[in-house]
Amino acid sequence: MSTLFAITIANAKPKERLYKMFDGGGLHLFVKPNGSKLWRLTYSWLGRQKTLSLGQWPGLGLADARTKREEARRLLATGVDPSHQQKIDAAKAKMEENNTFKAVALEWIAKQEREQMAEVTLSKVRWLLDKAYPKIGARPIAQITAHEVLIALRSVEATGRYESARRMRSVLGRIFRYAVATARADRDPTSDLRGALTAPKSKHLAAITTPNRAGELMRAIEGYSGHVITLYALRLSAHLFVRPGELRQAEWAEFDFDRSVWNIPAEKMKMRRPHRVPLSTQVAGLFESLWDLTGQGRYCFPSLRTSARPMSENTVNAALRALGFGQEEMTAHGFRAMAATLLNETGRFNPDAIERQLAHMENNGVRRAYTRGEYWNERVVLMQFWSDELDRLRNGAKVLKPNFADQKTFASG
Repeated sequence: MSTLFAITIANAKPKERLYKMFDGGGLHLFVKPNGSKLWRLTYSWLGRQKTLSLGQWPGLGLADARTKREEARRLLATGVDPSHQQKIDAAKAKMEENNTFKAVALEWIAKQEREQMAEVTLSKVRWLLDKAYPKIGARPIAQITAHEVLIALRSVEATGRYESARRMRSVLGRIFRYAVATARADRDPTSDLRGALTAPKSKHLAAITTPNRAGELMRAIEGYSGHVITLYALRLSAHLFVRPGELRQAEWAEFDFDRSVWNIPAEKMKMRRPHRVPLSTQVAGLFESLWDLTGQGRYCFPSLRTSARPMSENTVNAALRALGFGQEEMTAHGFRAMAATLLNETGRFNPDAIERQLAHMENNGVRRAYTRGEYWNERVVLMQFWSDELDRLRNGAKVLKPNFADQKTFASG
């Protein structure tokens, strides 16, 4: 039966020696000579008397102290030592305090670096996370709710960056799932946010996709008066139609000129699969000339400032602007769409061979199972055809009409 009252506790004065004020059920208040008042609970565990520290008055009031007493009684009734549970809870709280979202995110990024995630991808991830940290970075990751994540996403969405908000949700989800896998969180709250964000409108990257304009582009490239290494990057962007990051990070060690093939390692590819690019005679000649300029270094297209880094990701786009092609008309990535469109329009090649040369991954799992072939022989012919076609277009020739007989020849892949 309880004997203490709040007013009694408030009026209790310190004495020369510590004394106790009892409330019943083992709950009592220590009044120390310095005036501090501490709640304690005595109980019996396995035949031994033990004491549990509950907190300090007035931070922990009388009603809350009694609640803790009842919680301890419930633990005892289920065979749990309240002191042991208190240590577990304190350790968990300490762990959660140290495992903030930002701490776990930095750990996850370090893991991606060890697994050789492309630097351009890491830069985008860091940029997205920098926008999330002010909202949830200091919060224990296990305590973050879906509502808190949504607030962080809304702050990006409010600027009109709908695609960035969508990508941020994806990155945050990967970090939460990593936290779950490493026992720092129980679940991924981003899974509750499907459909909560504004869907971005699909935006196609600018590209030239007509024969006449492709010819004008190739003639303009030949008239480029900027840095000679950039000129080679422009030419080879057209002939190889790989992703801009794959081209600018190309290393001389990846090329087998005896077999006329460029072997791009998986860690440089968007889909994390190694990719082979057949080299046409024109491309081999361009690389032979480029070797005289950069062959002594690691990168085929080194930065203009230091050979230790590859060319900037903006170099080819800047060169296209200098040639008079606006960003709404042509981009470095647009060489891929130009090649894909014009090659498909010829009707000479199996569309799957073109897709494989573009290093696209088939989304349909069933279809992917039936298109595992590399179409290598056809791709060798395709790449030589494309270089020849670019030369013809540059010289003002008309694009060749579809040849369906050739398409049937390659239909078997």
